[in-house]
Amino acid sequence: MTAYAIAHLQDVRLGPEIVDYIARIDGTLAPFDGRFLIHGATPEIVEGPWPGDLVIIAFPDMDRARAWYDSPAYREILPLRTENSRGVTMLVKGVAPGYRATDFLAKIGLA
Repeated sequence: MTAYAIAHLQDVRLGPEIVDYIARIDGTLAPFDGRFLIHGATPEIVEGPWPGDLVIIAFPDMDRARAWYDSPAYREILPLRTENSRGVTMLVKGVAPGYRATDFLAKIGLA
């Protein structure tokens, strides 16, 4: 099942370190079949506050998402981002094809 690395970044300082990070991140994704779905987009907000930018990277599964995040290649460039921006980053599983919202109710025993 597809998994996603999602980052909500704020206060990104677009200096040489971030430029270096951006130049090198694609190479860290390739061995894990990761690909950008959204990169640095400022969403059109329809509800609630959202300061910052959004990044979403898709991986074939959670194991590869975790392996990418923990890989030596990514860990080497990670401080280039974390020392030049604030934000939250997470790994999350997607849902299977055909998923319906009511499937959640069945999962928690309410359907």
